[in-house]
Amino acid sequence: QVQLVESGGGLVQAGGSQRLSCAASGSIFSINAMGWFRQAPGKQREWVAAITSGGSTNYVDSVKGRFTISRDNAKNTVYLQMNSLKPEDTAVYYCYADLVRRHWGQGTQVTVSS
Repeated sequence: QVQLVESGGGLVQAGGSQRLSCAASGSIFSINAMGWFRQAPGKQREWVAAITSGGSTNYVDSVKGRFTISRDNAKNTVYLQMNSLKPEDTAVYYCYADLVRRHWGQGTQVTVSS
């Protein structure tokens, strides 16, 4: 059994910053990619960022230069540092971890006020 627990969401003003964390625990031998999706009200879930076990990163164009994904392999934890936040970043953010299959966090709400 693998669990992903997210933290760090909340309300922030436009232009502000927020850091999300996602810790994986349970029967973990190794984790391949980890990353984040988000889902805004009335919209489909959107991939945001990913990081491989070796540290290679990728981002959706809309967050490039503003968001930074990182991970601590010793802690099985992935982070998403979000800067220069915009109202359109408002969404529920879900982390994921790819082991034998993909595992998901429960989601954390990020609300950016204008």
